[in-house]
Amino acid sequence: MSKPRPFRFGVEEHRAASATEWREKARLIESLGYSTLFLPDHFGDQLAPIAGLVAAADATTRLRVGSLVFDNDYRHPVVLAKEAATMDLLSDGRFEFGLGAGWMASDYEQTGIPFDSPGTRIERMAEGLEIIKRFFGGGSVSFAGKHYKVEGVDGSPSPVQKPHPPIILGGGGRRMLTLAGREADIVSINYKLTEGRVNRALVRTGLAEATDEKLAWVREAAGDRFPQIELCATVFVASVTDDRDGVAAAFAAGIGSEASEVLDMPHFLIGSIDQMIEDVQARRERFGISYVVLPDSATESLAPLVERLTGT
Repeated sequence: MSKPRPFRFGVEEHRAASATEWREKARLIESLGYSTLFLPDHFGDQLAPIAGLVAAADATTRLRVGSLVFDNDYRHPVVLAKEAATMDLLSDGRFEFGLGAGWMASDYEQTGIPFDSPGTRIERMAEGLEIIKRFFGGGSVSFAGKHYKVEGVDGSPSPVQKPHPPIILGGGGRRMLTLAGREADIVSINYKLTEGRVNRALVRTGLAEATDEKLAWVREAAGDRFPQIELCATVFVASVTDDRDGVAAAFAAGIGSEASEVLDMPHFLIGSIDQMIEDVQARRERFGISYVVLPDSATESLAPLVERLTGT
């Protein structure tokens, strides 16, 4: 059996009230041993990802920065490719490029951007990804597809990381995870987001048995390249507590499941630091997940876990 991939950890950040606060957050995350600061891409209470990530990279020296994930529908792929290549250049090669097909219905409803069917959005994103990868390769970029037509665009600047910044694709449905298995360097295993909003049905798609099925789709699509893929999951709920079973039971009641199912779900961490460490190790053994993204509310409380597990 091959040796497991060493652990690394990210933080999904959202906001700061000033430039000073944002720089201090980035430096704290770096000092606590996290690998990466991520920003999502929504229209709610968060910093815009491009400017936010560049500022975080500029405030630090080792911390990686990443999009989790850019919505393909908000920017033309040539525009996004140029931004991403510039971010990699200006961060000295510390950028991780996450791309998605969009899922949060409210983003589309509030902006008037058409919220097409999941199949159409994924098909469009796949074309966008192809354009972006060609742009990262440099030279003259042309592409003719169903959704985009690009003619002779200059693929510059060139990203520092070769052949390109690590590409993160993820999701919880078969179409997205099949695409991720074929194209991504990092695959983020997530809830199935076709609901378009967070509710009980969406959270139940993150149960351990569903996660096993998702990984089977990735493995099937990846074929021989599966061992090269880094598997990632975001923890959306982290609670350091002495009452592990009680807290898990409360969450379980909210989604119509058992406490044991909540504790096995890769998107929850509940318990003491020692119990959480055991959970993260067990999930790597079962699922292969070695890259764990933690919520910004738990950056400091989970720092002992990050310190003990990073690189092991």
